[in-house]
Amino acid sequence: MADSPAPYAPSRIRTLPSWLLGRAAARGHRLVAEALAAEGMRMTHHAVLAAVAELGPVSQAELGRTVGIDPKDIVAIVNDLQKDGLVTRTPDPEDRRKNAIGISPEGERRLRRTQRLGDEANAELTAALSDEERAQLVALLTRIVTPGE
Repeated sequence: MADSPAPYAPSRIRTLPSWLLGRAAARGHRLVAEALAAEGMRMTHHAVLAAVAELGPVSQAELGRTVGIDPKDIVAIVNDLQKDGLVTRTPDPEDRRKNAIGISPEGERRLRRTQRLGDEANAELTAALSDEERAQLVALLTRIVTPGE
């Protein structure tokens, strides 16, 4: 799909880092969302599945807090992922009243595919940059996102 042109902005605004970052983020979001859709996956679901793979087994409440998703929304996302066979719910060994969310073998396979698709979308986003420029961009954006760290 061809990139849609950026909305009109006065020349002074078009040179602001905040405007440029917003436009780059919107383009990146669209590219990744389209790539993940090819696997039938939404971005939030992908993020939750990746978090489960990294943290799991993890309580549903802890998962929601960690990824910053409202408790009612995390329930719906985990339900969707479980319905698709991508995660499992088992009694939490530390508190049997809670569920521990883990990634299933199918979830691991799907995550590998969606991560590859996300990587390809990000490569498209930064295609105009050299490898060195790409690394520099990531380093600079990291400093902007986490100042003082």
